[in-house]
Amino acid sequence: MTTYQTKAGTECGTEVGPGDARYEALRRGFNQRFIATPDYVAVVSSTEEVVAALNKYLASHGPDASLDRRLTVRSGGHCYENFVCGEDVGVILDLGQMDRAYLDQERGAYCVEAGANNWHVATHLYAPFGVALPGGSCYSVGAGGHVVGGGYGLLSRQFGLTVDYLYAVEVVVVRDGQHAEVVVARRDSPEEELRDLWWAHTGGGGGNFGVVTRYWFKGLPKPPSEVLLSAVAWPWEELKDEPERFKSLVRNYGLFFEYENTQRLPAALRGDFTDMFTLLKLTHYSNGKIGLITQLDATRPDSVERLDAFLDWITQDLHVERSPLDRRMGEHAPMGGLEVPTRLPWLTATQTLNGSGDNQCGKYKSAYMTRGFTEPQLTAIFEALTREDYQNPQALLQVDSYGGAINLPDRHETAVYQRSSVLKLQYQTYWRNEDSNADGVADHHDADVDPSIAAPHLRWIREFYRNVYAETGGVPVLQPDGAAGGDAPLPVTDGCYINYPDTDLDDPEWNTSGQSSHRLYYGDNYRRLQGVKEYWDPRNVFRNAQSVQPYTR
Repeated sequence: MTTYQTKAGTECGTEVGPGDARYEALRRGFNQRFIATPDYVAVVSSTEEVVAALNKYLASHGPDASLDRRLTVRSGGHCYENFVCGEDVGVILDLGQMDRAYLDQERGAYCVEAGANNWHVATHLYAPFGVALPGGSCYSVGAGGHVVGGGYGLLSRQFGLTVDYLYAVEVVVVRDGQHAEVVVARRDSPEEELRDLWWAHTGGGGGNFGVVTRYWFKGLPKPPSEVLLSAVAWPWEELKDEPERFKSLVRNYGLFFEYENTQRLPAALRGDFTDMFTLLKLTHYSNGKIGLITQLDATRPDSVERLDAFLDWITQDLHVERSPLDRRMGEHAPMGGLEVPTRLPWLTATQTLNGSGDNQCGKYKSAYMTRGFTEPQLTAIFEALTREDYQNPQALLQVDSYGGAINLPDRHETAVYQRSSVLKLQYQTYWRNEDSNADGVADHHDADVDPSIAAPHLRWIREFYRNVYAETGGVPVLQPDGAAGGDAPLPVTDGCYINYPDTDLDDPEWNTSGQSSHRLYYGDNYRRLQGVKEYWDPRNVFRNAQSVQPYTR
């Protein structure tokens, strides 16, 4: 057995290595597909410990040595690929103990440490100060990776993205390739290099430039005191043999957000709906139902009427009665009690929606859309969700409403390039390991013995995605630079979301568009991100399969 390796209270934090009872838990994240075998996990509780831990790692790799055993950083552990828990990882820095959220009187800004999760941030900013970060609804997602990727949530259509309020960021960097140093980059820093580093953390993605330890936000919004929460569903048994019914719902849902604030909607739907956020859950038919979760500002006297008008319009051709959302759909638990819209305090509603799903294996893909779905896309979606050769109740396409305040900034104002989309899509499939090695239990060792456990799930989601975007090379391409018309129709898509990473985007078997993952994630902001990388991490210490690359690489 490997020697017990733990050193509590050292300047490098607490090091947990093989043989320690904590090692099994700390060498993995939320997605059980990826389990690393690091030399140790450094559990750090301060910026000083981050510096010491990083310097120790660098000291063990001389200036000319290969960094083939990567150092990675974990805040909440929700990375969808093996960027943190890959086979080539030597050291994991675990920032989970750095979890404070408070008002920094000296800076006049709200400070959120990188290890704070969404629920902790919500409670510690709202209860004492009445403000909120417009971030995600999965309670255990950590701020460290969520914010730097341009995180969004149910308040974002009304108030914008998390990064739209980012004032400063504290980052431990390795500018000379061998020694860690702490820098604070502000949007109003006098040095251009620091302003660029701040900008890179407004959507440039985690694990690219250094170790984020703290964020500061200014001007955070006050969420509505109460919201209206609704969860409804429609049975697949009335849709599977009636594809046009299914298509009409998805078509009208997309068109509502495409037509928002235009004369193409009836008068009852031309008001301000930016306070409304929706999640359309298009599950595989084996789930039994598809669902829709909706949140609106209940302090507005017309909230019930607006919700009813929206539901009536998107279901005008459906001819199927609503039913309770009484089963799990992806990361959200059953919400059968919300078939009748329910008025709740905002924080209570946030807790109601606060789900991350079970800890199991998963694969994910993403897409931004600037308009509603095309007819070929609707057909591909229906066919994938009704495939008979694949039975998985936890396979789905989630279509989130987008736009509103998110689209107010220019696409170069932050590193988030997609500032003209009306929908944001997340393709998801979940599965558990089976007892392939016949030891009486299901665990990650079964996947080592039988890699084919994942095969049907990966094949389904890859083929699903490729077929939806068959007309654009199998991926949701960005619109061409300077596109303003012409004979060829413009794509309705606008690339992918870095916080839903997908390594298939760089696989020629699944992407024949000619647009790499860097292009799909960052558009023409990628060139500036490369400059930031070259200045602050020229040795490429912080990297993964899709990380920003220095100019010279």
